[in-house]
Amino acid sequence: MERNAQEEIKAHLMQTNESFRHLVQQHHDYERQVVQLEAKPDFSPADEIEEHRLKKLKLRIKDEMEALIGHYKAERVS
Repeated sequence: MERNAQEEIKAHLMQTNESFRHLVQQHHDYERQVVQLEAKPDFSPADEIEEHRLKKLKLRIKDEMEALIGHYKAERVS
């Protein structure tokens, strides 16, 4: 049940919060870039560094999205 509530909150924020939508889009963009890098047949050391950088950015974005979800939950309780 908790997962369903989490998905409902995300859907609500996607509809009502421009910052959340922007973060989701950034996260998808970084994921697409990681997939493209990993698909390269000649994955170089520079590609590995870029992959690591992109994954860190994805995690930072995910943390920001989770913070917005947490703020939304806190507002609903109070």
